[in-house]
Amino acid sequence: MTISMDFLDKLGIRGDMDAVHTGTKSSGSRKHGVFESYSPVDGKLIGKIYKASKSDYDAVVKTSQQAFVEWRKIPAPQRGEIVRQIGNKLREYKEPLGKLVSYEMGKSLQEGLGEVQEMIDIADFAVGLARQLYGLTMHSERPSHRMYEQWHPLGVVGIISAFNFPVAVWSWNSLIAMVCGDVSIWKPSEKTPLSAVACFHIIKDVLAANKVPEGTLAMIVGDVAEVGEPMLADDRVPLVSATGSCRMGKRVAEVVGKRLGRSLLELGGNNAIILTENANLQLAAPGVVFGAVGTCGQRCTTTRRLIVHSSIYDKVKEMLLKAFGGLRIGSPLDEKNHVGPLIDKDAVKMMQAALMAAKDQGGKVIFGGEILDGFESGCYVRPAIVEAKNSMAVVQEETFAPILYLLKYDGSVEDAIKVQNDVKQGLSSSIFTDSLRQAEAFLAASGSDCGIANVNIGTSGAEIGGAFGGEKETGGGRESGSDSWKAYMRRQTNTINYSTHLPLAQGIKFDI
Repeated sequence: MTISMDFLDKLGIRGDMDAVHTGTKSSGSRKHGVFESYSPVDGKLIGKIYKASKSDYDAVVKTSQQAFVEWRKIPAPQRGEIVRQIGNKLREYKEPLGKLVSYEMGKSLQEGLGEVQEMIDIADFAVGLARQLYGLTMHSERPSHRMYEQWHPLGVVGIISAFNFPVAVWSWNSLIAMVCGDVSIWKPSEKTPLSAVACFHIIKDVLAANKVPEGTLAMIVGDVAEVGEPMLADDRVPLVSATGSCRMGKRVAEVVGKRLGRSLLELGGNNAIILTENANLQLAAPGVVFGAVGTCGQRCTTTRRLIVHSSIYDKVKEMLLKAFGGLRIGSPLDEKNHVGPLIDKDAVKMMQAALMAAKDQGGKVIFGGEILDGFESGCYVRPAIVEAKNSMAVVQEETFAPILYLLKYDGSVEDAIKVQNDVKQGLSSSIFTDSLRQAEAFLAASGSDCGIANVNIGTSGAEIGGAFGGEKETGGGRESGSDSWKAYMRRQTNTINYSTHLPLAQGIKFDI
């Protein structure tokens, strides 16, 4: 398939690009080497971006601090109006940006376009939120007193995002933080930096037209040592929102917590779908298969474990073998294909190591797993199905690849829930059943211990209206919908005495 690169021109992706963007301006030292972004689709070089230095990072923070002084004074509805314009500009560039996301990351074109749509949806959500930053009013125990709480902007928000969602995670954080009165500095993944640069090329005219202070929305591309670690340790950044592996999240929590800063963590998932004896398998099939192979298994919400009741196990196994055998693997820009590549050859090696470990631990690969020939990038694999046990060490860990572990259970739905919960991660979960009792048991306090629990839909594809995040080693953070905006603000309790006396709380007497 011949891939037209016209979307790169539309997005202004050309030549060696600067590492630092503060809204309408770009800069950077250009003395610390470059990141080269190669597409896993065809192995070709898309473009280069200079690496930022520690001095570049310090300059960005100072610019954003200055922006915050002015940005927080703008009324929230006016901030929301600017976000509305950003959403409209993203609408104009949905197709080229979606193609770049697909080409640079390797996810299907439909998923790339869907990721940009998610940015647009977040912008719409944030616009409404700009008029709903509510605080509570409480009755005071003291006469002629009024007590209430309000929410103020927090300051500079650091955003560390992962390669698998190169643009959406930024919008979840930055656009909501923006209407809250915060400013943000984004450190995108070094594996997908050009999609991030494209976002700033798209929005800079909106920022300029509205005279948004330079540094309100900022981005810096650099090494962990030059940018990542300084951001974590920086007292000038009160909140760091990080999306990535559990290992990375533990480092973020350690360093940010040491300075008593805030961290918002969206980490790994070891997500399971339970198929009870009452499951509608026709309904479950697409949810299971897309959950397992969508984005080539590189979503934090990817279905990694399928927990199947013994009475339907053989039927489900046959269904999966047929479905996986019919998957079309190839360029994600060809909408006829179901599965694209892994992000790079290191990811391919990790998948092969996990499959070898599964075999060594007693698992049986019943389908796929091989590296596919005939692709220039060397990043294409066949999704795998492995019969395994939940107790296996490899099943307990998240492998960012299309490996579906097939697990059998006997007994009640409570037995299946126990298997599902018996991992360190707690992001997304699902059950397929036509039994109301089983569904309610799954959703009860004694049921799924994940931040997301679905009935008769898969583990992937969260909507922006609900807060996104998980428990245990997934980090406990919540982004996107619901009341997640509170993570980006500071709460203040206010008491006003409009009497001529000064009574103390709890009836304390203090006469002078």
